Amino acid sequence: METSILSLIPIILTIGLAIKTRNVLVSLFAGVFSGVLILSAGHPITAVKSMIGDYVMAQLLDSYNAGIIVLLVFIGGFVALIEKSGGAEAFARCVAHFVNTRCKTQIAAWIAGIAVFFSELGTPLIVGPIFTPIFEKMRISKEKLAWIIDTTASPVCVLIPFIGWGVYSMGLIKTELEALHITDITDWTAFIHAIPFQIYPILCLIMVPMVAFSRKEFGAMAKAELNAQKGIFSTIGNAEELEKKSMVLDNHTPLVVVLAPLLVLFVTLFGILAPQHFPIKQVPGGDFRIALITGYLFAAITMIVLMAFYKVKPLKEGISIYIKGLGKLFECILMLVLAWGLSSVGKALGTSEYIVQMAEGNIPAWSIPAIIFIIGALMSFSTGTSWGTFAIVMPIAIPMAVALGAPLYVTIAAVLSGGLFGDHCSPVSDTTILAATGSSCGLMEHMWTQLPYAMICASVSIVGFIAAGITDSVIVTVVCAVLLVIVYNLAGKLKGVSVKNLNIKDIEKLEAEEASQSV
Repeated sequence: METSILSLIPIILTIGLAIKTRNVLVSLFAGVFSGVLILSAGHPITAVKSMIGDYVMAQLLDSYNAGIIVLLVFIGGFVALIEKSGGAEAFARCVAHFVNTRCKTQIAAWIAGIAVFFSELGTPLIVGPIFTPIFEKMRISKEKLAWIIDTTASPVCVLIPFIGWGVYSMGLIKTELEALHITDITDWTAFIHAIPFQIYPILCLIMVPMVAFSRKEFGAMAKAELNAQKGIFSTIGNAEELEKKSMVLDNHTPLVVVLAPLLVLFVTLFGILAPQHFPIKQVPGGDFRIALITGYLFAAITMIVLMAFYKVKPLKEGISIYIKGLGKLFECILMLVLAWGLSSVGKALGTSEYIVQMAEGNIPAWSIPAIIFIIGALMSFSTGTSWGTFAIVMPIAIPMAVALGAPLYVTIAAVLSGGLFGDHCSPVSDTTILAATGSSCGLMEHMWTQLPYAMICASVSIVGFIAAGITDSVIVTVVCAVLLVIVYNLAGKLKGVSVKNLNIKDIEKLEAEEASQSV
């Protein structure tokens, strides 16, 4: 089929509906159907049959795609156990014992958030409620806690290849590499090489300890922190949000309940793949997925047994939680299948070729990563979804990078970083909402206090993607980290406020003074 402007209809319709309705599943469905309708010469019945048979069922029958779906199912079951066992909560509680200053408290919450890396939605509901009373005690604002747990949720998950985020992303990458007949690069290789170029999440993670140690705040966060030092905290009045907070277990689960299964997961993974010299040498993708599925299964069995042994959950209930968790990522799986279908429709219509023809000679190759990051950031902020943004943007970005000679790994990283931006700070993102909920902070208070910090990271990231597009060097990320420190300190000097690093004795003295004044 000759490429024409009609080939843009599915992607334009998908993006437009995603922004308008904020429902990525409906948008992807509409995009796939519109493309198949064009291919079917406008016959709706033929289009429906072709869509189901050639663009949905075909994806499910593909052995690679089936492996990805099965892996996501097993990950969902394990994540459900992690969230319900209270083991991650035990880790966060253990970390909390070592804090006696405002700075240490913030660092402890940061470490706890990173440690709960299996679920971006679990982090706010596990770490948030545990640290809320500690932050209040140490006179740190709830807005600051919301920012920290939001920044250690999705920005951590997007960097890890063996959880749902990485598996989902590699599924999208694999489809594009196969369509372009690229055989010397695998989806695993592409994802791993893209990690050092994921500038935005890396800068976000660096910013938390930087702010904690510098004690410089500005904008709405500065006001919230100064109020907190006076004992004035924001609260949420939404009963439904408070009810969500109660989802976190209030028990004393031993730390071994979460650490032992993780150990089993990694020992199983490396034990199965070690004969193939993993991780020194690359292993076939199928072997890696089988090893990972086996590891998640053994880890889940270990956790169920430990939960029963320590009387956290009866054996029957543990099995029930796991079985229910197997369907936890169903919506994400459906989104992935439709994304594969949209990619196939795009290939049939020649969408990528048409975009490349328009861009060739008009857009310099070095600018593509920065452009992709900005598009992804705007789209994800509008829709509140990172995975949906990945699904829509990845099939455009990879062919553009290959055809125009832009650095492939940098471009993939730009897709992931741009998609993450909205998930991190959009007011309609589930992670943003849960971060506010878990810290008992108002949603809009959280968004407005977090946004300036996110914008600093995003601005530096744009500069970084321009530089990486030119140099294709990971040194750019290091330079961006230095630039972040410079920009933040400059902003702190111009509009910032220095907040005292109160220790426990200072706070007890403040409490005594306040008590005497009230009397």
